[in-house]
This record gives sequence, structure tokens and C-alpha cells, in this order.
Amino acid sequence: MSAVGGADRAPELPGWQHLYSGKVRDLYVPAGEGNDGDRVLVVASDRISAYDHVLASTIPDKGRILTQLSLWWFSQLPEIPNHVISAADGVPEAVAGRAMICRKLDMFPVECIARGYLTGSGLAEYEVSRTVCGLPLPAGLVDGSRIEPAVFTPSAKAEQGEHDENITYEAVERTVGAETAGQLRSLTLQIYTRAEAIARDRGIILADTKVEFGADPATGAVTLGDEVLTPDSSRFWDAALYAPGKAQPSFDKQYVRDWLTSPASGWDRHSDAAPPALPADVVERTRERYVEAYERITGEKFA
Repeated sequence: MSAVGGADRAPELPGWQHLYSGKVRDLYVPAGEGNDGDRVLVVASDRISAYDHVLASTIPDKGRILTQLSLWWFSQLPEIPNHVISAADGVPEAVAGRAMICRKLDMFPVECIARGYLTGSGLAEYEVSRTVCGLPLPAGLVDGSRIEPAVFTPSAKAEQGEHDENITYEAVERTVGAETAGQLRSLTLQIYTRAEAIARDRGIILADTKVEFGADPATGAVTLGDEVLTPDSSRFWDAALYAPGKAQPSFDKQYVRDWLTSPASGWDRHSDAAPPALPADVVERTRERYVEAYERITGEKFA
């Protein structure tokens, strides 16, 4: 079981046994079943991480936003099998709105990433080798350049506190087999293409996204798990402000990263010291960005 920092600890829930805590999510199994059951309760906390640290501060309503946005996206992708059983029936009242009862999957040890725009670690690799995960890209691209068609750029899952490592498609084939690798690539790009069009209609650019899949133990079917298309797993940019050649303002924890790396924080990200608590204005601005992402994408008011 992984220990996490921050004030938002995994709650005790009647009828459920705490199994594991990640940076943001807490996993539970039905009490008495242990790992033998076929269900898992996935609870999104208000914790926030940055630079591989779980911060002591939390972002109010973040867990609810991540869960409700994931559920909305799952409903937009009916052709993609997913792990959700229920977000209402059987969910404990204490975590209602931020939890889902899901089928337990045998998760593949691959982060499935689709990129439609060049930025982040993809840009860093491109500037050295003109490739992303070994895929050659045209010359002359800059931060924020569109990649057409979008590319599948997987990474290997890292232990908590470590960086995920970009890998080649051939490495995915060696890890999960050629047939499954082909399914992971196809489904990832299908999800990105569909979501990119939906977001664009709402004035938002989906620059890239990370999804995770597992095999359904009962059928063997490749199934979408975890969260999907949230500000924690995707880069969303405001289309009205899009300007290639520089970093784009994004609907995620940008305020957190910017403050942590500013002189005001007094924190050295390359040290072993834990990050300091966030000021109230940084917390509020970060919450506002998550709420804005939810409302603009779904067209619904976050209540």
C-alpha cells in the first residue's frame, strides 16, 4: 500500500476495505473479499501532485470534478468498453459524487498517450532527435505545433515518485504482445480523435491525453479503465488563446507548477525537500481552472 501526503487521507468506508492509495485515487475492495472479488471502488480525492510530489494542500471539489468529467466522457464514448459498473447504486454516501464502482481489470503496464500537438516531454525529445517515442516528425515544429495525424506515444508506468519513461511502440509489443499492442494504439487514437473534435466544438484544444487499459478477467476484452480525458490526464488549451511557439495556458494545475517554481515558494524542485503548502489564492485559482474545464467541456454547471 502506498503512503500519500496531504490532508485528504483515504476515508474508512463501511463495507469496503482500503486497498491502495495513489497520488490522487484511493482504491477499495468489498470487505471480506480481498483481491478475490471482481469489483473495486475508485475514489477520487482532492489531493494534487506536482513534480512527483503529493502536496500537503488539497484543491476543494477536485475529486468530484475528475469523477463527473470522466463519467461524462465515458458516456460520449459508448463504442469503447469501460470499467464503470455504477456511480450511484452501492457507492457509500461519504464519497458520493467522487467515486465509481468498477470492474476489476488486469491492467496493462503501459501509459497509452495520444498527442495531437507537440509539447511537454514530446517537445523535449523532438528538439534533440526530431522524434517522439522514436517516431520521426517533420522538421520545423515548435512548442504547440499541431501533429497531423495524431500519434501514439506510449510510456512505461513508473513507481510512485518516479517519472514515467517514454518508450517505443516496439517496446509495447514486447511487453503486451503484438495483437494487444495494436489494440491499445488503435483505441487510444480513436478516443483522442473523438474527444478532440468534441472539445474543439467547445472552444478547447485537446493537445494530448493519457488513458489506461486492462483486460477484463471474465472475457479478456481490452477495456478502458481509470479516469479519462480530465485535466489531470490531458492537456486542454483555450482555442481562443492558442499561439504556437510558446507554452500554452492550460486547464490544469499550471498555477500550482508556476508557483512552486517561482521565487515566492522558496522551494528547490531538485532538492529532497517536500514542497511547501500552497497559498489560498493558488488553491482557488487552480480550482477555478478545473471548474472551468468541466463547465466548458460538458456545457453543464458544476454544482
